[in-house]
Amino acid sequence: MNKFYLKRTPITIGALFLILLITSCASTKKTKYFQDIPDSGALKTIGKAEYTEPRIQVDDILTIMIQTIDPNASQIINMGNIATSATGTTIGPLANSQVVSGYLVDKNGDVDLPIVGKTKVAGYTINDAKEIIRAKISTLYNVQSVIVRYANFKISVIGEVNKPGTYIMPNEKVSVLDAIALAGDLTIYGKRENVLLLRENQDGIRIPHRINLRKSDVFTEPFFYLRQNDLIYVEPGKSKAAATDAAQARTYTIIGSLLSVLVVIASRL
Repeated sequence: MNKFYLKRTPITIGALFLILLITSCASTKKTKYFQDIPDSGALKTIGKAEYTEPRIQVDDILTIMIQTIDPNASQIINMGNIATSATGTTIGPLANSQVVSGYLVDKNGDVDLPIVGKTKVAGYTINDAKEIIRAKISTLYNVQSVIVRYANFKISVIGEVNKPGTYIMPNEKVSVLDAIALAGDLTIYGKRENVLLLRENQDGIRIPHRINLRKSDVFTEPFFYLRQNDLIYVEPGKSKAAATDAAQARTYTIIGSLLSVLVVIASRL
């Protein structure tokens, strides 16, 4: 019996070692972006996506600041930027519920300014809203300047990225690459050729769009620039499942090898 195990042991251990070697070398897909741009030689120029200003939506929070000749009048409106609950921080991943200051766009698309009253802003751009508010306040005060900005222009990035979360942007001209960069880039398992963008329309319905980061024409896509409340989802590729299976296979192989060694030791006793 001992001779049998002695003859079989080198073959068994060799086979197990070979299996371990193969499973540890799990293949991964290419992780390169913009693969249609050559590494050398003449490089093509890349077009640009047309940028259109986002439209103000219901439940947006706007910071509205004015300056008039009468400081008291300015203070009344400027102090009206009430603290509103928002899930997150000013810039970066949103972890805990905090507050941002501004005027909430109500369900009717209005902001309610002190003394001035309700003003329709939903459906307009920030620049349009600024002129509408300026015209309305000018009937009451001598206005020198009006500032209108988003206080909660937020983008969510989830899935196979290094820092998934919700991000409040410092301005509204944000591209899909900006959002992915804030999220720490895709992991090696993320599907770069099939990134899903979910955009909410005025009715609250999410409309899906697919983006291919392997090609440089992503810069010319109509969805290259994001809108408030956009959701980016990076799907895991087959390589992640393969890596998980390989890790399990390695575990089983190591256990099998240890059991084989224990059997050999036991047979010699």
